[in-house]
Amino acid sequence: MSLLDRARPRPTTTSPSEPRPVPALWLALLATPLAAGANSPVLILDDIAGSFGVPTATATWLVTVFAWAIAVGTPLMAGLLRRRGLRAVLRLSATLVVAGTVVVAAPWLPLAMAGRAAQAVGGAGLVTAAMSLAGTVRRMGVITAGFGVLGAVGPLLGSVLADVAAWRLSLAVGAVALLALPAVVRRADLDPPKERTPFDGRGAALLVLLATSVVLVPRFPLPAVTAALAVGVLLALHIRARPSGFVPLSLLRTRAFLLSTLLACAFATSYFTLLFAVPQVLRDRTDWSASAIGVGQLGALLAGSVLSMALAVVAHRLGRTRVLAILLTAGALAPLLALLTPWPALLLPVATLAVFTTSAGQATLAVLAVQSAPTPQRPTALGLFNLGYQLGGAFGPAIAALTVLGA
Repeated sequence: MSLLDRARPRPTTTSPSEPRPVPALWLALLATPLAAGANSPVLILDDIAGSFGVPTATATWLVTVFAWAIAVGTPLMAGLLRRRGLRAVLRLSATLVVAGTVVVAAPWLPLAMAGRAAQAVGGAGLVTAAMSLAGTVRRMGVITAGFGVLGAVGPLLGSVLADVAAWRLSLAVGAVALLALPAVVRRADLDPPKERTPFDGRGAALLVLLATSVVLVPRFPLPAVTAALAVGVLLALHIRARPSGFVPLSLLRTRAFLLSTLLACAFATSYFTLLFAVPQVLRDRTDWSASAIGVGQLGALLAGSVLSMALAVVAHRLGRTRVLAILLTAGALAPLLALLTPWPALLLPVATLAVFTTSAGQATLAVLAVQSAPTPQRPTALGLFNLGYQLGGAFGPAIAALTVLGA
């Protein structure tokens, strides 16, 4: 009998009733440690690189691989949820998180990268499960707000853990999500769906290959673009032959879904580029200590997260058009100010703008993307939207490595 089976309560003789929803805070605990795990290496890349005997830019592969694995793992876990139900997703996700956390302690960079990939896919499954149980916009808002807060805390948390213990402990913070499993299992419906749709294995494989090629574009432009174009053609032909497969054709023809996903990807790319570039620029152009930089960035990112929550509260009064105008303005200002400012200290407010845009944008654009899809395709829409967002999380560190970290 597995941990999930033991944790689930036995049926009682009481009359059947609607299951109680899982408390939103447990869902946030299940999902949001992934954000802290993703950002925990930001301030300790030099230490990680020194431990492996590689340049700092090479160490950013640990971050790029993590973001890539989240990107491809999210739609795959969404497909598993649709076909096999919540039990299978939670079981596989927990196994991957535990195994990845053990493997990431390896003294060889390629093996540590494999561990990070396992952690990320498992974390993506936990996020998928949490979002599927949210049910309402308010409960979903608790999860997305948690992403912003823990994403902001992640760099300083990683730095502190590296100072008091070891940098490898910093890469294990995502495992905290497993503490929420018993509470989620007690209340959630773990039964598989009654009707299972056929799994489009070829479509899933082509999407993974396409995402992988796109992630590698900043590092290996010519071969990655060539591969992406070739796989893109194959995927387009497959979608045409199987329009209701892993990537539904009708969803790709929905303008609101496409624009929302592309904007989310752009906002995430800007945010994750600045997340890794700002500490390095401050290190190079000021005499600030690493702890001062970490505290300054933490304050900037928390401020942006608070602003994003404030925007979410009043979004329904402002209307979709005004909210999108605010996001587009802030999203354009962040990279422009980062490129043009002569004052290094101004990079911290730039980080605030960036996290505000991506956090508020993720919540607003996700709702727009999902609501634009037909009801049966909404889980797929959420998975593909998150794929677009997470691709930005893979592009950002790679761009920072090429432009600032000295790749």
